[in-house]
Amino acid sequence: MTDIGDIVLIYFEDQPTTYARVDDIEADVKRDWYQLTMTLLQVPPPPERITWILRDTYINGDEFTMQGKRIRLEKLEPSAAFKERQEEILNAGKGKKESSTPGQVISLSDFKKS
Repeated sequence: MTDIGDIVLIYFEDQPTTYARVDDIEADVKRDWYQLTMTLLQVPPPPERITWILRDTYINGDEFTMQGKRIRLEKLEPSAAFKERQEEILNAGKGKKESSTPGQVISLSDFKKS
């Protein structure tokens, strides 16, 4: 399932056209439709932000049309190395036990000058 932060490849008339990063997915006023905001990753910059109103099936790869032109989004899966590195980062803080010894309380009056 495509989610915020994913990179997608946009196909236009069955040809890969450009990449985009999914920035936001919000429910639309129409039932079962969503506003998909993406940043097009293109050269030359600056990146362009677009919002399309799509059904969830379209967001997840089903073909749809805009002005009679066939369009499809394909989520790009991160490489195994990227996933492994991401797991390492997420697990880096786990396994460390916090000290069960309470900290020492220092009175500010000890620092007052006489």
